[in-house]
Amino acid sequence: MRARDRDPQPGSRTPWPMLLPALIAVLFLLLPLAGLLLRAPWADLPQLLSEPEVLQALRLSLFAATAATGLSLVLGVPLAFVLARSRRPGISVLRALVTLPLVLPPVVGGVALLLALGRRGIVGQHLEAWFGYTLPFTTTAVVIAETFVAMPFLVVAVEGALRTADRGLEEAAATLGSKPFATFRRVTLPLIAPSLIAGSVLTWARALGEFGATITFAGNFPGTTQTMPLKVYLLIQNDPDAGIALSLVMLLVSVAALALLRNRWINGGAL
Repeated sequence: MRARDRDPQPGSRTPWPMLLPALIAVLFLLLPLAGLLLRAPWADLPQLLSEPEVLQALRLSLFAATAATGLSLVLGVPLAFVLARSRRPGISVLRALVTLPLVLPPVVGGVALLLALGRRGIVGQHLEAWFGYTLPFTTTAVVIAETFVAMPFLVVAVEGALRTADRGLEEAAATLGSKPFATFRRVTLPLIAPSLIAGSVLTWARALGEFGATITFAGNFPGTTQTMPLKVYLLIQNDPDAGIALSLVMLLVSVAALALLRNRWINGGAL
């Protein structure tokens, strides 16, 4: 390694007035995690995690988060392409609207889903009248709630990658007679693959941890809609050790997701 790669560049040293606030920020963010690790009932962890209701909630969480990520890929990638490449009027307004769930309180998102897809919702009432099917308080409702909250993460990641992707390769493919969708599949997708994977991981992790929209739109029924965050919420009131154990599981899953995002293959992404 060259000396100039090892030594800090002139003016790149951190000013000392920044060090104390930075240290306080680190402590502020890490102390709660340390408390979780120190208070975790490590000896009882295998027994707590082997309980049928806990395993049921874990299976449902993994299924719903994976299904929500798959649905986000099917719908979110085309949406990101439109946002990145379209020059039609109003596209900036559309971008703001589709990313609104990023800042919208999840409980408000759940209420919005109820008003749209509930039994008396603008769409849900027709589902019940025409097909005799209601979405709220079903496993499908869990997937929908998680997709609503998590899909913007994928859209933002993929849109950013599409905006910075080298258009020259796409233009070269077009001049060789490649059709637009074939160009997207064979040229564009490989170019944005790192960001696509990173966005998918973030979407999956966000869906796995979703609470507010899920409990509002899908309820909290064991075996049907009770995911891990909802189970933690109940256990922390009645059985704190079990609640801490499940919180630890969620923490480990989040750490694994972040570790995957730091993988060398994904480091080339836009995140």
